[in-house]
Amino acid sequence: MDQKLNKIFADIKHKTQCSLGPRAFRDAWAWRMKDEIEDNMRTKFAVDRDRILYSGAYRRYHGKTQVFSFTNLIDEEMTNRNLHIAYVSQISRTIGKYLGLNTELIEAIALGHDLGHPPFGHDGETALSKACVAHGIGHFHHNIESLHIVDHISRKGRGLNLTFQVRDGIVSHDGEVHNTLLKPEANKTEERIEEYIKAKKAGRDFSWMPGTLEGCVVRITDTIAYIGQDIEDAIRFNLLKREDLPKEVTEKLGNTNSQIIDTLIKSVIVNSHEQDWIAFDEETSYYLLELKKFNYKHIYTDENVKTSNRIIHRTMGLLFEKYLEDITEGNRESKIFKHFLDFKSSAYLEKFSPPEQVRDFIATMTDRYYNEEIKDHFLPWKW
Repeated sequence: MDQKLNKIFADIKHKTQCSLGPRAFRDAWAWRMKDEIEDNMRTKFAVDRDRILYSGAYRRYHGKTQVFSFTNLIDEEMTNRNLHIAYVSQISRTIGKYLGLNTELIEAIALGHDLGHPPFGHDGETALSKACVAHGIGHFHHNIESLHIVDHISRKGRGLNLTFQVRDGIVSHDGEVHNTLLKPEANKTEERIEEYIKAKKAGRDFSWMPGTLEGCVVRITDTIAYIGQDIEDAIRFNLLKREDLPKEVTEKLGNTNSQIIDTLIKSVIVNSHEQDWIAFDEETSYYLLELKKFNYKHIYTDENVKTSNRIIHRTMGLLFEKYLEDITEGNRESKIFKHFLDFKSSAYLEKFSPPEQVRDFIATMTDRYYNEEIKDHFLPWKW
């Protein structure tokens, strides 16, 4: 039976690779930091996808904010990080299919790209970054933490040993930067990634592109997946009415999430087909940027949104200090020991400093866990 199974697996692998377009990244070209026995049933990228899918960090997506902090505690239809990941995966695989790219590589990158997001979305990220800088470990960036999780935190600190191409796609996504055209940075190296991480932690700008077309697809899709959905959530949250949307933008892109996604996907496919880049057309890119500006002004910086997030900014530094004190004093009853450090390998404990360990613990938290820790340590607290 084993011989027959191996033949079936080999035939399917071969057919899958033969169906890829000429610009797709092939499984045979992928490599890992540590050599391992190859899976006879799954491609390397399918193995990576499954390792991410079954990781603890992936399971915690469901409890993390996308944009509207605390709302998931009372309205479970508001978008959380888990839904965003599903949308990025689905949309990017659709684009990849029509461009003849490797959808298994795309899916693995998509599922792993936000693993390092701390609780409470970008407000949590900003607050945690401030605490990290104060303790001398540099700025916090969730894409860098995502790579850190798959390399050094998962599997009790042993890491997932993902392929370089998936790891590069994870650390190279950036939905905040607006790009009309993304062209892969070929021949990426481990040293290049380290150079990027060092620069970003130091607060410096760094010109940076994914190493594959598949990574570029996920990066451009990150924006496609959130831009219209954030509007739908804002309408549900009574921050906006649909008629508030700028008419000149909705006439070009649409005024519902499904219309916006449809417009953006088609633009990417048409402008990227049989090209060595992933791109929008100039007009679509212009109106997408205008929509981003609208969202920033009317959603992300809205006073109603920021009011609830003040709790995060007031407590993050305090919680960071509390865990750091627990490590210094050897308080084994602290959650940072009982729920994190006691389950990490000696390699992790020896490699990373106490402030880095605190950063990693907080970054793994869900919104609810963080909220309960604040209650335990700081209530009664006068906001």
